[in-house]
Amino acid sequence: MTTRSTGFLAKSCASLLVGGLLAMLSPSTAVAAPVYGTSEAGNPFVDGWYADPDTEIYDGRYWVYPTTSKSYSEQTYLDAFSSTDLVNWTKHPNVLSTANVSWAKYALWAPAPVKRNGKYYLYFAANDIQSNSQLGGIGVAVADKPEGPYKDALGRPLISQFHNGAQPIDQDVFIDDDGQAYMYYGGWHHANVVKLNPDMTSLGTFADGTTYKEITPENYTEGSFMFKRNGRYYLMWSEGGWTGPDYSVSYAMSDSPTGPFRKLDKVLAQDPAVARGSGHHSVVNVPGTDVWYIVYHRRPLSETDGNHRQLAYDRLYFNADGTIRRVQMQVKDNFADGNALGWRTYGGTWSAGDGRYRVNQSLGSKALLDTNFADFTQDADVTLTSGGGDAGLTFRVTRPSVGWDSYSGYYAGISPSGKVVLGRANDNWTELGSARMPIAPGSTHRLRVTAVGSSINVYVDDMTTPRISVTDGTYRSGANGVRVFDAAASFDNVAVGPAQ
Repeated sequence: MTTRSTGFLAKSCASLLVGGLLAMLSPSTAVAAPVYGTSEAGNPFVDGWYADPDTEIYDGRYWVYPTTSKSYSEQTYLDAFSSTDLVNWTKHPNVLSTANVSWAKYALWAPAPVKRNGKYYLYFAANDIQSNSQLGGIGVAVADKPEGPYKDALGRPLISQFHNGAQPIDQDVFIDDDGQAYMYYGGWHHANVVKLNPDMTSLGTFADGTTYKEITPENYTEGSFMFKRNGRYYLMWSEGGWTGPDYSVSYAMSDSPTGPFRKLDKVLAQDPAVARGSGHHSVVNVPGTDVWYIVYHRRPLSETDGNHRQLAYDRLYFNADGTIRRVQMQVKDNFADGNALGWRTYGGTWSAGDGRYRVNQSLGSKALLDTNFADFTQDADVTLTSGGGDAGLTFRVTRPSVGWDSYSGYYAGISPSGKVVLGRANDNWTELGSARMPIAPGSTHRLRVTAVGSSINVYVDDMTTPRISVTDGTYRSGANGVRVFDAAASFDNVAVGPAQ
């Protein structure tokens, strides 16, 4: 989603996301940009295990090109995803495979897309070479369409050796305002920048006659990414171990595309309430605006397999001096994409469609997000569609399984009988509080739970005065979700975040 001349959307013709749709703009068009706090239809935003996303805009569509997150021997192909609105995504399988690269055998990593000379280029790393005696490194493939098929442009790697100690992996391509293309790359704690010639398949030289310029910033591990904003160059990278709790994204700023780059701050890190292993990212600027997003991979809290990584994006904000604020991974889902990725169900029949998450009438059915919040505010729009029971929010959940009260945690619900209820479950049910209010069958109500320590408040429609307030410290943290009891219901606009 940059050219890398003004962010990672600018390489293609300018386009602007408006009211959830991406419309092509003429230079004179002035339309307000969307202000998303995160992927409002839920993270992950596509299905499957993927990592290292890089993004472009081609002909009014956003394109995301990730690594296929599997074992090395299975990483023999790359998929892509495209969208006109950053909500609904189309999968394009096998845009590049080792079958079309004679020297690549496995470990096909970190694709970097760019359009130039009427062609679509895709830079990639292959074979995860460990020394200069092995065949592999960074290659470049070319296609006539953004969905490929891409074919090897050289019949050999573009960069096949270690220079300045940098493993030839994790490349990112940036085209500056003057038309000069650069590639930033490197693993093994070293980063280089090289110039790309206009043909995009050969390397140029710097003024001093060198080809490889080391730009390694503090704590660099891998995953270089470059963008430009207000005349300043931002180098970003991943640090820490890719399977460890310290994997994260940091950045530096410079007045030159070749540095020097000195680390300023860490901007994206794991959140023990949301996800682990957040890193290896790209950045998107909505053209003609100062709206930016960071697109990255992360590992769900319940997953222990290092390759179980998913694609996500959140809002990227800047301070007045151009520095980047730290990113807070947000948890939202308005189901506008027609799916419920990231949710796990226990009982009942659940389906997403028409911007809602529905469940049939059942006893104790629940759907949970893979979260582990302690103190939080959780919201959802709840509509009871049939049955005499109740529907609402469940939170601080552990040990979930199929059954009426088969979990440990709390539940706050509303009933068409006009009752608001809050209770605690542990394979049985203990009511902690209730209140009366009009609740018509088929009507939608905004339900909120705020929990801080042992203090739990339940709000319905009125977000200033709680309907129920209790003190109960039995359960301190766990998953968040939605639930029905002897009712059918639909849910929308689910959000979980810091306590308000």
